[in-house]
Parts: sequence; structure tokens; C-alpha cells
Amino acid sequence: MTRLAATNDHDRPKARPVEEREPRLSEPRVLRCVVSFAQWSILIGALFAVWAVAMGVVIVMQRRSAAATIAWLLLLAFLPVIGWIVYRFIGPRRLARRRIRRQVSRKLVLEAVGTMNEISTESPMRHREQLARIAIVAGESPPLRADALELYLDGAAMYAAMASAIAAAKHHVHVEFYIWENDRIGVKLRDQLVERARAGVAVRVIVDGTGASSVRGKFFAPLVAAGGHVAWFNPIRLFRIRRPRADFRTHRKIVICDGRVGLTGGMNIADDHSAEFVGERAWRDTHLRIEGSAVRALQRVFVEDWLFASEEMLQISDEELFPVPQAVGPEVVQIVASGPDLDVFAIHKVFFAAINQAVKRVWLTTPYLVPDEAIQTALVSAAMRGIDVRLIVPSKSDSKLVDLAARSFYPELLDSGARIHEYQPCFIHAKTFVVDDDVAIIGTANLDNRSFRLDFEVVAVVYGDEFTAKLAAAFEHDLTHCIEITQQAVGRQRFLTRLGQGVARLLSPLL
Repeated sequence: MTRLAATNDHDRPKARPVEEREPRLSEPRVLRCVVSFAQWSILIGALFAVWAVAMGVVIVMQRRSAAATIAWLLLLAFLPVIGWIVYRFIGPRRLARRRIRRQVSRKLVLEAVGTMNEISTESPMRHREQLARIAIVAGESPPLRADALELYLDGAAMYAAMASAIAAAKHHVHVEFYIWENDRIGVKLRDQLVERARAGVAVRVIVDGTGASSVRGKFFAPLVAAGGHVAWFNPIRLFRIRRPRADFRTHRKIVICDGRVGLTGGMNIADDHSAEFVGERAWRDTHLRIEGSAVRALQRVFVEDWLFASEEMLQISDEELFPVPQAVGPEVVQIVASGPDLDVFAIHKVFFAAINQAVKRVWLTTPYLVPDEAIQTALVSAAMRGIDVRLIVPSKSDSKLVDLAARSFYPELLDSGARIHEYQPCFIHAKTFVVDDDVAIIGTANLDNRSFRLDFEVVAVVYGDEFTAKLAAAFEHDLTHCIEITQQAVGRQRFLTRLGQGVARLLSPLL
């Protein structure tokens, strides 16, 4: 046993002397690693600084709002790779389509001289001349007369009116929509346009390159085969070296028949807008039918978009496109369009001025309440000076991020005396203004930065007591389906909810 133990002790490996063990990292080597790391850090920091300065100069030179500029700078600073990818698609501002705007305007101004004189001498509309002039100075059409106006508060009624107008068209049908779905109403409208094209009516369709993605491919092939024309507004082509901005969209909804009947408002071509197709889930929306001289201004907007999307210049001197009015209608309508091709942002200025001019009430319906500082201040100031400021917004929209951002604006509005009502039955998609008793606005523009500065939008400003009363009645009816938000309810929100709203608000200039 002793001998065996000895053998085992002899065979056991002896511990190596300290100097024979693996050498530790020497101090000079550690120093070299530290120096190398520092050099790389300095190099990366220098490259990042150059990147930040270069992108900062590019963004600042684009003359965005201060909030949007800061939001882009923060995004590119903290998420340089992701930020650059996002900026590559929705950052550069490269649209240029200024060639036609003044040509049609000159013809419209001649007709508008009398209209403006009548407005300036008619009580109580005298003070509205300044509001109308803001849009004119911004390059938009003046107020024009309309023979008739019709208000639609649901998709079924609007689609029926649209189908009737298209069926009666004899010379042309012009259609422009942001969203056109490959669903029942989408197919129904396409097939009706096919029938009109076969009958010899000139059919021109503009659809947005992003919003109407579901009707790509062969959807419009029957219309083209029948002689119709389809143009895509700012299509996204991923492999082009110079890509157009992904978020420069036509958010407009326009139908024009023979230059005499026009429709515009919040409704797209989608089953979601009509109870005929989706029952009680149908979106609550508002649309307007215009008949008479004011349609000429809406036609001008379409002609501009057609030139941009198809590169075809329509004959603006053609009396079939811009018919001479046969009668002077009782209604006064001003069509105001805006988009990122011009820096004046006419719709934003009209909204701002209308709120500031109010002496009695500002009733506003919007699906996306993400106002910039100017509009927010105008609403708060109006409420503080005793104006009846009420807002109807959806209890739940189609964007969780927008919902969070919208609710971050509640406290200041409520503190000023404004009243906020959340619509309960379904998603309310209407975009309307009621200002005092004589201004009603219906259109495509939401109360957010995207509508004010990024998308191509159009609104109809109606001056007059009778139509304003109709839109006010629709607003009051919607209030019966709302829950009013109180300061107490906002104050009881959980910390994480308020935190999420604050974070979403930081992104509001980009929404």
C-alpha cells in the first residue's frame, strides 16, 4: 500500500514554478490595447461628428418647422443607421411641380372679382374677405359661386351620388383617390368607369402610389383596354437611384364630371366607409357634392395632379374642362389645396386664421388630433377668450401611436376651456370645421403635420349661414354618440399611459 501510494505521488504532475506558468498580459500590451481603443473611438467619434454636421446642414436647409427639424436630428443622432434608412425614404424634399398653377388661376381670378365684391358687401360675411384672401395670396383659387351643395354623412349615400354623377357624364370623368381597395365598392366603381369609357367618355384616374397598393397589377387593365387612362401618383420604386419620397402622397379625394359636378371630402374607395358592405362597423365620414362654377377650382387641382402623375398637359382652355358658368349660384365656395411642392402651406394658414377669427364657436372633427404648436396655440387661445371650442375625435383610430400622441394634447386643451368628445360607435374619419355661423370647411386634411406639410390635400371652404347650419347640425348629432373627456379622467391616467403619450408626442412632427 505504501509503495502504491508512493507511485501515485510520483506520477502526479507537479505544480509548475510561477515563472513557468502562462504569462500574464504585460503592462505594455495593455497600454497598446487602451491606446488602440482610444484611437478607434476618436476615429468613430470624428466620423459621427462629420455625419451629424453634414446631415444637420441638409435638414436645416430644408426649412422644416423647428419641431420637425429637431425630431429628425434626434432620430439621426441616436439611431444613425435606422434613421438614415427612414430619412432616405421619407426625408428628402424633391418634388417640383409649379408649372401650371398660375395658368388656370388667371382665368379663375377674372370670374372671382365679382364674387369677392359680393362677399365684401354682404353682411355678415364682410369680415370673411380676409380669410378668403389668405388662400388667394398663397396661390389658391378665390371663392366662386356654386349652384347647389349636398352634404353626405355616410358612404352609402355618397357612393350612390358619385355613381349617379358618373352615369350622367357626357364628356369626361376625372377621379383621384388616396385609397382605392380591391373590394366590392372598388370593383363596382372600376366597372362603371369601364362602361363610361366604352361609351366615349374621357376617363382619367389618379391613384396614390402608396395608398392604393391593393389595386396594382391587372386591376385597372379593363379600364385601360376600354380607352380609359390611369396614372400613379408618386409610385415607390425601390431600385431607382433617386427615389421619390415615400410619404409624399396625394391624400385627395376628388371626382369631377364634365367640369360641372364635383365631389370631395374624407371618403376613400373602400368598403369600410359603407354600412352597405360592413354594417355597423362602417366609418363615420363626411363628403360634399358641389355643382356649378366652384367645380372649376376643383378641376384645376386635378389638372395639376394629372400633369404631375402622367406628364400630360390637358388643354386648360378647353371649355369642356372648364365650362363657362351659365348661372350665378347662391352658394359661395373656395377650394383650397396645399402640398409639399409649395412652402406656403395654404390649408394650415386658412385653418389657423379661421380659428383666430372666430367670435362664437369653433367645432372641429378630426380623426387625427396631432396639431402643431401654431394650431394648438390658436385653439387654446380661442377657448381662453371664451369661444366655444369643441373637438370630436375617435375613441380608437386605426393607429395606436396616433391615439397616444393625440391624447398628450388633451390636458392643455382642457385646461384652456376647450371640450373634447370621443366618438364611440366606430372610427370617425370626418375632417370638418364649423366656425361661427357662416364658415364650414369639409375636406381631406387632418389636424396633423402630415396633412399640413407632407401630403397633397384639398378642402372646400363654404361661406354662408344655411350650409354652415347643416354641418353644425351634423356635429351636434355626432355629439350624442360621444363621451366627453374630463380633466379628472385625464388626471387619473396611469403613469405608464402618460409616459407612452409623452413619447408618442415627441414623434408628432413625423406622424
